[in-house]
Amino acid sequence: MRVLVVEDETALAAQLTAALAAAGYAVDAAGDGARADYLCATERYDAVLLDLGLPAIDGLSLLRGWRDAGRTTPVLVLTARGSWHDAVVGIDSGADDYVTKPFRIEEVLARLRALIRRASGQASPVLKCGALVLDPRGAHVSLNGTPVHLTSHEFRVLSYLMHHRGRVVSQGELAEHVYERDHDRDSNTVEVFIARLRRKIGAAAIVTVRGLGYRMEQA
Repeated sequence: MRVLVVEDETALAAQLTAALAAAGYAVDAAGDGARADYLCATERYDAVLLDLGLPAIDGLSLLRGWRDAGRTTPVLVLTARGSWHDAVVGIDSGADDYVTKPFRIEEVLARLRALIRRASGQASPVLKCGALVLDPRGAHVSLNGTPVHLTSHEFRVLSYLMHHRGRVVSQGELAEHVYERDHDRDSNTVEVFIARLRRKIGAAAIVTVRGLGYRMEQA
């Protein structure tokens, strides 16, 4: 899963980026509104963390522009303490949720997981496909109750497939959602991750739909 952090406070942006990466996300960052607008126009994200007080283009203007353009990416707004009015305006402008600064990283991660889960139509915080269980809260995967150890990219591929289980996902779509922007996103390497996952969770868990991509079964 891939997230964009839009925050002009360098230290906070670095803290958020590190925490998200540790939680298994591919993360891009923008320090001003113009850069964020460019990234959202050219890249595909599963969610955006958006500060409102940005240079170049403010957060509310960005948000309204994205929604007017029909972009439905979940947005978690970051607001200053006591700025309840900004939070209300943010929600009315198209934000999906908000968190007030200073915040605990755990709260941001929890709200982010909920947004991504709702956007993909999942009700449970834990994703299941038969005996395979993926818990985004701790980036844990188990099969028949036994932990499955995955690399960060293997986890991202599996997480994306399980969030969208029952739907065919192309190699290109997977590549767009498991790599950061500056990474060499060769969709052919997705085949390598799929092969590794099949060895770890069973060949039948991920179905190849010839010429289209891959699908996690619903069961």
